[in-house]
Order: sequence, then structure tokens, then C-alpha cells
Amino acid sequence: MSGKAQPKARFSVKLPNGDFLTLAIWPGKSDPTAEVMNIQIRHPGDTEWETTGRLAVYRTADGRYSQLPERRQPSTSTPTDSKGMQET
Repeated sequence: MSGKAQPKARFSVKLPNGDFLTLAIWPGKSDPTAEVMNIQIRHPGDTEWETTGRLAVYRTADGRYSQLPERRQPSTSTPTDSKGMQET
């Protein structure tokens, strides 16, 4: 096994303009019974896929929801698979 974190679930749909809308559900880092839902839109750029929009929501074990702050984009690109999804 690779040891890399894997989402609990991942869903993706190709939008009419060629972008991909993706929902990934991850276990919480400090509380594995909590979940982080990551929704993003990826767009094919000139040489690589770009994230054009992102929303992350945290759900506590007792069912409370809160929006997570936007994280800063790294200065280097993240590897993507053949559908332009970020490799995990």
C-alpha cells in the first residue's frame, strides 16, 4: 500500500465547456469521524489543468458544518491524471 491518503468518496462530472466539477470527501485529520468535503472546478490550461474554483466544508462528528478558509495555491503545479483531476 502506498500510504497516501485516499478520499472516502469521489465524484466527478464533465461540464459542457470541458471543465470538470469534482466532489471529494476526506476523513478529518484530527478526528477521523469528521469529514472534509472538497468541491472544485478544474479547467484545461495551456500546458496543465488549473483549479478555477474551490469550496471546502468541514462536517464535525455531531453534524455541524462550517466553511474552511481558502488555502493558498502552491507555486508549483500538482500532478494530474488523464481527466485533469489532482492525483492523491
